[in-house]
Amino acid sequence: MTSTFRDVTCSSADGLNLHARDYASARVGTTLPVLCLPGLTRTTDDFDVIATALSQDAVAPRRVVAIDYRGRGLSDHDPDPAKYSVPVEAGDVQAVATSLGITKAIMIGTSRGGMIAMVLSATQPAMVAGVVLNDVGPALEMTGLIRIKDYIAKDRIPTSWDEAAAGIKALFGRDFPNLADADWMAWAKRGFVARDGHLVKTHDPALAAAFAGIDPANPPPPAWKLFDKMVGKPLMLIHGGRSDLLSAQGVRDMVDRRPDIDLVEVADEGHAPLLADPPTIGRIAAFCARCDGGG
Repeated sequence: MTSTFRDVTCSSADGLNLHARDYASARVGTTLPVLCLPGLTRTTDDFDVIATALSQDAVAPRRVVAIDYRGRGLSDHDPDPAKYSVPVEAGDVQAVATSLGITKAIMIGTSRGGMIAMVLSATQPAMVAGVVLNDVGPALEMTGLIRIKDYIAKDRIPTSWDEAAAGIKALFGRDFPNLADADWMAWAKRGFVARDGHLVKTHDPALAAAFAGIDPANPPPPAWKLFDKMVGKPLMLIHGGRSDLLSAQGVRDMVDRRPDIDLVEVADEGHAPLLADPPTIGRIAAFCARCDGGG
């Protein structure tokens, strides 16, 4: 299946250029659009497989838009690192949706993107038709948070693509044991870009400030109030069986509060599942179809 999208640029509320990929299918009828929301340092590239599959679905193709928040991918960096926050980034998502004429959509949020989806569900409920939380929830494990903090704090840049791929594999090989060398290289090319003969990160290094205050003595408060505000909305949870950010107990607590949650376990992937295997894509497509019918 060949990826087909157009790059679009929208303006944030405070005047930054925001990049998005619009996978608009000519066959879209009454299906709801999907907004894909990446993780903390991630970009639109992470959603290419799932976005292509949903937009070219043989039965129910739909428009899919993947968004680079400020400081990621092809979007402008923010001169004020304090604005790298979930509420501001939720505003970026809303700005892109408004610019593209999207008034109601299904949200697929990976990690931080899932937190943004929860914020939008609470603050813009009419905009959110359903939510897919990819390995994230109201209560997160400190082990995973510290690992993310250490990862984004590293300022060492690889000198070659081979070094970049090896570095990514060293960090995440335990979590994704089935990936081949070509997959690690593809991952590296989602995290770095060649510019003027050097590799540079596809996110603003100033994002590290967002995690600066997190440590075992200062954990982030649970976000159960946000989670509970999704009551009545179709909800799917994708959990990586090897995840160190969302624990099995965290999943059970979410299911206890939302017995209707559509739970997908990806046993052989960690944080966060890649949303690229046919079974997971099929479950997401079926969930979106249920959202089309009102849940």
